[in-house]
Amino acid sequence: MSGYHLGYGTNGFANHRLDDALAIIADLGYTAVALTLDHQHLDPYADDLAARVDRVATRLDALGLRCVVETGARFLLDPWHKHEPTLVSEDADKRLDFLARAVRVAEGLGADCVSFWSGVSTVDRDTAWQRLRSRMPVVLAEADRRGVWLGLEPEPGMLVETLSDALRLRTELGEPEPLGITLDVGHCVAVEEVDAATCLRQAGALLVNVQLDDMRPGVHEHLEFGDGELDLPATLAALDEIGYRGVAAVELPRHGHAAPQVARAALTALRAARLDQSWLAPAQRRVAADPDAIRTLFPAAGRHAGRAPLHPHSDPDGLVHGTADDLARTRLLETLATVLPAAEFATELADLYRYGDGAERRGVLRALSAVGDRAPATGLELVRDALRSNDTGLIAAALGPFAARHLDQHGWRHGVLKCLFTGIPVAAVAELDRRADDELRRMITDYAGERRAAGRAVPADALRLLEGAR
Repeated sequence: MSGYHLGYGTNGFANHRLDDALAIIADLGYTAVALTLDHQHLDPYADDLAARVDRVATRLDALGLRCVVETGARFLLDPWHKHEPTLVSEDADKRLDFLARAVRVAEGLGADCVSFWSGVSTVDRDTAWQRLRSRMPVVLAEADRRGVWLGLEPEPGMLVETLSDALRLRTELGEPEPLGITLDVGHCVAVEEVDAATCLRQAGALLVNVQLDDMRPGVHEHLEFGDGELDLPATLAALDEIGYRGVAAVELPRHGHAAPQVARAALTALRAARLDQSWLAPAQRRVAADPDAIRTLFPAAGRHAGRAPLHPHSDPDGLVHGTADDLARTRLLETLATVLPAAEFATELADLYRYGDGAERRGVLRALSAVGDRAPATGLELVRDALRSNDTGLIAAALGPFAARHLDQHGWRHGVLKCLFTGIPVAAVAELDRRADDELRRMITDYAGERRAAGRAVPADALRLLEGAR
């Protein structure tokens, strides 16, 4: 069993009362919460703050939730300017006072730490850095007095943007004991030169708080797991590897409109990824040592990793994002691709598909996005075979990123049309906007006309594709 505690951030429940948010987070099965102090959630400027802190501490204890305190409220200090003032602003008094209040709240809650960031600089880097260095001792002194850990978070676009920036500041401050590191693994995808797992290992024992979300390189947008490029199983495995025992909380502040559903889907993905660690990592090592082991491990993936959809709320059938066993099979084939010559890998890929059941065939097709370029001719043969079938799982899996890169336009158009015929969401089709052309729109127009002539409804996806062409 992993030693860290999976949690969810209250900034993703901004439309809920704090009591309700905490109850939902606990009811879903999380064992921790990342509590963002804000005007609607434990306002640090409330006249009766001490009493409120006591009530929340009692509530957390009753629900069995560990806690970290987050300080990223957008307009708490200035109703006109997001996040201002910061530690690098010309006048940082409000920020220093807020952080001192956050430390006192954390003490009252028994929280693991207070997480904070540097802020966006509007002056030259040297000036901003000097401001930050000169103000940090004030925050550190309050944390030291209260016995509270601090977690400095590198944030895209801010003065302290990367892990190396945070480590440099800590060194220049004399490596103060109360100052640890908060890492948002999505930020690692967005701005770091190495992957999130490597960043976690580099932070090591300094890690006091982890935020979990997905992102794409170069884009600071918090996404649900599977919508970006984070390797979630490898990331969670790194937390186990370094012996992390703190809170790892989902950070989806812009998903409050569907908070309970998004939180449930996130936990499903996290649990699937944790299953990967207990079974998949040893399985991958076996494949690396003995490639023939793939023939027994590949069919067993469903029993060990589970068959749940990765996004149960938005994709209950797993047609768009796939399932836990799809992901496990992709990881096995990624390992196999590193140990076999290309020709042997292509043969094994074809055999796993040819002799597999529907779930195993689907797993091969979904893995093509990661390993298909090692065997492009074989991959195309398997995609075309899947598109000749009437199995919606195979068709959806076949139209992933590999097909977007390699399938000829004629075959790709007919694959899209087959999605419309069989009720597969066109969201399953990778790079649809890039590859859609006038001929595809003509085919969809004819299809829609035939449906109307027969007195049948036109699928909403077909209407959206036609509407988007206008």
